[in-house]
Amino acid sequence: MKHIPVLLNESINGLAIKDGDIFVDGTLGGGGHTLEVLNRFGNKITIICFDLDEDAIQRVKKVLKSTYSNVSFVNKGFQDLKVELKKMGIEEIDNILFDLGISSFQLEESGRGFSFQKNEPLLMTMKKELTEKDITAYDIVNFWEEQTLADIIYGFGEERFARKIAKAIVEFRKKTEIKTTFDLVQVIESAIGRYYRGKKIHPATKTFQALRIATNSELSNLEKVIEDGFSCLKKGGKMAIISFHSLEDRIVKRAFVELEKKGLAKVISKKPILPKKEEIRINPRSRSAKLRLLEKI
Repeated sequence: MKHIPVLLNESINGLAIKDGDIFVDGTLGGGGHTLEVLNRFGNKITIICFDLDEDAIQRVKKVLKSTYSNVSFVNKGFQDLKVELKKMGIEEIDNILFDLGISSFQLEESGRGFSFQKNEPLLMTMKKELTEKDITAYDIVNFWEEQTLADIIYGFGEERFARKIAKAIVEFRKKTEIKTTFDLVQVIESAIGRYYRGKKIHPATKTFQALRIATNSELSNLEKVIEDGFSCLKKGGKMAIISFHSLEDRIVKRAFVELEKKGLAKVISKKPILPKKEEIRINPRSRSAKLRLLEKI
């Protein structure tokens, strides 16, 4: 499974990286953006990569084969970025990228239930090694109240049949646990399958997206990440964020506009930069991607 990075040239060009820069990849994922930066700059810049998924880090390390001494990996989520940079003795950085999409590897090979097309345990966690404190999608669908489920599915998935799905989940779990992705798909299809007949989108798409966002606290983390990432940038430093969901893009847009209003930043892209038709043809998953760029002043 080859990971295809989204809006690759647009994001790297937009960051205007130059020799001597410190570049942070806040969401390493499949490593496509970092590898492109290395192809362009080699050992002339410092690269720091963050990912909560240990598998993602090991995959990219294998591709690099220890060729580059200027690349550091941090097995933490992007919400810990500011603290971890401080531990490394780094106060300021030049460029930072956040690609908020889920990688092809996580969908196809992680075994953690991100895809409704594979029968896997219902986890949906970016983190591989879980503790008792960590919440999984299994916990949400089996134990959370019907109204909360409906709110999550509607709020994070923008699924108009959220109430029907939440009700079906609660009815199903009275009889037996919802353990796997296919268990959940069965429940969703029985509840709303008829409304999606003839449509390009699968009935489970929006619910799976909503559960992934809820499991990993993605939206609440994003607000903190923009604030922390911006505070680490040098004057003239640039931030690029690629989002795949209207709620994510709304948070990014609002945060960037606020920073500009305060006179702290300049929004480079007033409108989001979208993938070209050719990119969407090669990589259909890129169709919902939006890139926004910001410069600290």
